[in-house]
Amino acid sequence: MNDIDLNGRIAVVTGGIQGFGLAVVERLSKSGAKIAIWENDKKLLDEFSAVENVFKVLTDVSDPKSVEKAVNETVDNFGSINILVNNAGIAGPNYKTWEYPNNEWQKVIDIDLTGVFYCCKYVVPNMIKNNYGRIVNVASIAGKEGNPNAMPYSAAKAGVIAITKSLGKELADKNIAVNCVTPAAAKTRIFDQISQEHIDYMLSKIPRNRFLKVEELASMVAWLVSEENSYTTSAVFDLSGGRATY
Repeated sequence: MNDIDLNGRIAVVTGGIQGFGLAVVERLSKSGAKIAIWENDKKLLDEFSAVENVFKVLTDVSDPKSVEKAVNETVDNFGSINILVNNAGIAGPNYKTWEYPNNEWQKVIDIDLTGVFYCCKYVVPNMIKNNYGRIVNVASIAGKEGNPNAMPYSAAKAGVIAITKSLGKELADKNIAVNCVTPAAAKTRIFDQISQEHIDYMLSKIPRNRFLKVEELASMVAWLVSEENSYTTSAVFDLSGGRATY
């Protein structure tokens, strides 16, 4: 494992209890960062002990007041926020677009897209104040290519890519980098939300013929949130095992 120096940095990871988020929390912590986990599941948050000395904040990323409160609590505890990893998300069920339940569409959009907007909206002013920040948004290969029977998820992740590109340009004159990653699927608990048919479909599209390992995503995120990443912004980093065509 390459050494990434994050000593003295304060990192917020949304949905940092499991899956991609947990892998990122573990990697950033090993690199010296102090971590705030924003999570909406109180039971999981209360029971979390995988990484010591994390600051746990009960947060609903789809609620602007909850996000603003989380920012204030985190800044009060640590003094600032230097790193934001927007990881929280849900897959949603699998339906054809014309059969997709309206309420399920809204749930996916509220968490996967609007949640990223709210977190950026309320964290960025603190980064601007300190003229330093690194933001990584976890999008998906689905946002590039569009997965059938997963239209809301694909649309939300395409929107995350667009947020990344817009915000990165808005902050390009400051020492704040905004990038996103577009991973293929990994064997996390998000698989519990989708059908085996859809899982098989996703694997069939990956030339490396295996799912992504969460540690592989965390490795890329660790560099993106480091001071070494002093130039790249508004960019999309592919983690699709060769699936992406652009």
